[in-house]
Amino acid sequence: MKNIPVVIVCGGQGTRMRGSTATKKELVEIGGRPILWHVMQIFSAHDMNEFVLTLGYGADQIRRYFLEYEAMSRDVTLTLGHENASDGKLQLRGSVPHPPWKVSLVDTGLLTEKATRIARVAEYIDEDRFFVSYGDDVSDVDLTKLITFHKAHGKLATITAVQVHLPYGVVEADEHGQVSGFVERPKLPYWINGGFMLFERSVLERMADGGDVNLETAVLPQLAADNQLMIYRHDGFWQSMNTMKDTMTLEKIWQDNPPWKVWD
Repeated sequence: MKNIPVVIVCGGQGTRMRGSTATKKELVEIGGRPILWHVMQIFSAHDMNEFVLTLGYGADQIRRYFLEYEAMSRDVTLTLGHENASDGKLQLRGSVPHPPWKVSLVDTGLLTEKATRIARVAEYIDEDRFFVSYGDDVSDVDLTKLITFHKAHGKLATITAVQVHLPYGVVEADEHGQVSGFVERPKLPYWINGGFMLFERSVLERMADGGDVNLETAVLPQLAADNQLMIYRHDGFWQSMNTMKDTMTLEKIWQDNPPWKVWD
């Protein structure tokens, strides 16, 4: 597992969040940390610490966050005011318990489709398989079991499938309109793509095939047509963060008991 790199797609415009905040969606904080940080911690809890971030819209914000990461997390001593600029120093002091992350920040274009973004970071993927995750979905999915499942079925790709709740209550009534009851936000019987996808390296060729390639409408359907796509059903916690309402929901869960906090 230590040798499986994780590509996190975080170049989109986050249109459903825009207007509510000027902060790049993946950097909107839950519990004082960006949702992107939470996603990385989930993988890190399973000994995956090599990350490749596909940047696009708002790339400057994500670059700045990681370039300042150590200085903003630890005590520092600054040596300032020297005539020779090279004499100025920043000394990081003390230590903070943290996994050994390796983070590559790669510009993949402003309006690029997801699959093409992933294809453009191929040179940063040195292993036979790699994970792809969205930068705004958190879950308590057991990634170790997912990897075991993927290796056992021998196909090219595995996506984590989850079930979601209808955001409205349902009225139960007969054909005459007589109401017999209500069901608040029932769980839908359908399985959706919850991210946390594991691919064999050869899938990169499909992602790079043609111009601007869409992951959800081109690559995944083609893999399914070729009998090369499996789902790993996850019955536990999963939540995306697309709106400020989602942010408020996740913040409340974080303050109570966050299921996705699988790290120490």
